Amino acid sequence: MPPAENPADREFVSELITPDAGTFDAAAMARGQPGLPAGFTWRGRHYAIRQVLEEWKQSEAEGHRPGGERYYRRHYFRLRTDGGEIMTIYAVRHVKRGQNPRKRWWLYSIEATQGPDEGPDDSVKE
Repeated sequence: MPPAENPADREFVSELITPDAGTFDAAAMARGQPGLPAGFTWRGRHYAIRQVLEEWKQSEAEGHRPGGERYYRRHYFRLRTDGGEIMTIYAVRHVKRGQNPRKRWWLYSIEATQGPDEGPDDSVKE
């Protein structure tokens, strides 16, 4: 995972999200990558994805053995939503045996963002 500029500005979440059905990126799926949905629901609120800021993969040795082949476990997307939130979500390549296969998409973190009226005070003080 890319290093955080300031980890204190991020809230770790690690909760399941529900991607919008039928909106997955078919071209990415044809390349063997997860198809990022157009939006998702988390804690009862819908978020539309407006911009992908970064993406990366996390890998580990196959079978957790040193020197084995590398296998991608998670594909991360740092994105901006329609509400201006900057969130990092990830897709699990394969769910663990015995787990629900629908538990594939997760919200990893939310970054602190400034709204239009929350920036530094630029007014002149006398």
